[in-house]
Amino acid sequence: MRVAVGGIHTECSTYSPVLARSEDFRVLKGADLLASEYFDFLPTDGIEILPLLHARAIPGGPMARAAYEGFKAEFLARLEAALPLDGLYLAMHGAMKVEGMDDAEGDWIAAARDVVGADCPVAASYDLHGNVSQRIVDQLDIFAAYRTAPHIDVRSTMVRAFTMLVDVLNGAPRPGVAFAPVPVLLPGECTSTEDEPAKGLYARLPEFDARPGILDANLMVGYVWADEPRATAAAIVTGLDRAAARAAAEEIAGAYWAAREDFGFGPVTGPLPEMLDLAEASETRPVILADSGDNPTGGGVGDRADVLAALIRRGFQGALVAGIADRPAVEAAFAAGLGARARLRIGGSLDISSDPVEAEAEVLRLDDPGAPSDRQAVVAIGGITLVLAAKRRPYHDLADFARLGLDPKAVRLLVVKSGYLSPELAPLANPNLMALTEGVVNQDILSLANERREGQKFPFQRGFDFTPKARLSARWSDS
Repeated sequence: MRVAVGGIHTECSTYSPVLARSEDFRVLKGADLLASEYFDFLPTDGIEILPLLHARAIPGGPMARAAYEGFKAEFLARLEAALPLDGLYLAMHGAMKVEGMDDAEGDWIAAARDVVGADCPVAASYDLHGNVSQRIVDQLDIFAAYRTAPHIDVRSTMVRAFTMLVDVLNGAPRPGVAFAPVPVLLPGECTSTEDEPAKGLYARLPEFDARPGILDANLMVGYVWADEPRATAAAIVTGLDRAAARAAAEEIAGAYWAAREDFGFGPVTGPLPEMLDLAEASETRPVILADSGDNPTGGGVGDRADVLAALIRRGFQGALVAGIADRPAVEAAFAAGLGARARLRIGGSLDISSDPVEAEAEVLRLDDPGAPSDRQAVVAIGGITLVLAAKRRPYHDLADFARLGLDPKAVRLLVVKSGYLSPELAPLANPNLMALTEGVVNQDILSLANERREGQKFPFQRGFDFTPKARLSARWSDS
């Protein structure tokens, strides 16, 4: 059996002015794809895996059209060269925005379907924050999405999708997909599966899997920072029985709609001044403060210095800010040298709408892995330690800090650009605070431009009725 593997995976805020370009992606192809940890679950016995191309970037702004077309052309060329195929597996995200294009994943998956033909089963795995369209569903036989946020089931989701595909290749009946959009769009920070009601809704999904005729049940929260027609929550069910799949999708969609008013932030949340007041008054440590509006793992630019400026104004002692993306500031720190003092202009290097901070800083540590874009600098501004990065990136793993000789457990206040905290940082928070800060993934979603989303969407509109209605994929309806 010959199965091709590839895809494209990123999340794009349409409110960001910073385009994602090809150099922002980690690209795996050929033998490198097979050797990567990301795809190391792929079987080596009984199935010939044909590695295509997989491009992945941290969330950000819209993707440059030329970068997308370049990746797509190479992916399709490799796909055509791999023919004939028994199956195709696509590892996607679902919230990609490409310049001048709506529904980029729909374009990618439809192009793949055109190459492999109608008879080849196609499976896809998605992030639960993806926005799914009818065009996407119509091309697929198998769909599986994450069931946790923070995402701790990425690998198991990929395994779910791939296993269903292998089962078909081993003679199991070919499944289909039922799709029930839900007119709700909420931030991921309000729909974490660590908190109710999302916790309970997602805990029920395995019960649907166990029903006769159902293989895999999914609840898509969608991506609220995409002002485009397909942006929506949805229930999506992979099944063998059309009626059962429709009923399950409508039940999941109805439960999400019924709970729409119950979602809220898990950690203590409020305006930045109030959160810093709490941090200053706290007798426990480390307080971890999430700078939510500039979270790069949610699509934020990652270069805003608002929290840093507020800490400097307060003369805060014992804070670690990790980090701010600012390549010019990193280069200035390297030029000054270890132990030197330098006047740095920090922030606003990518999104000029935000205000930079100018401050005297002592260079504490320089990290140079090789490429200038991977450099980091640790500087001190009074009682504040600041991590500067040459490229957009999060600081959500303990290894990020260990590399720089920093201990997040030992500081009074740790500031990270995040929404809900990562699985490694969350247990350290004592307490966890989330600041409602400015940025292109601002939690004040009602202030967002809402010009291109189709139809009414809660909470942008209220007071309308909704009854879930599931639709089958075109492939399943016609079969």
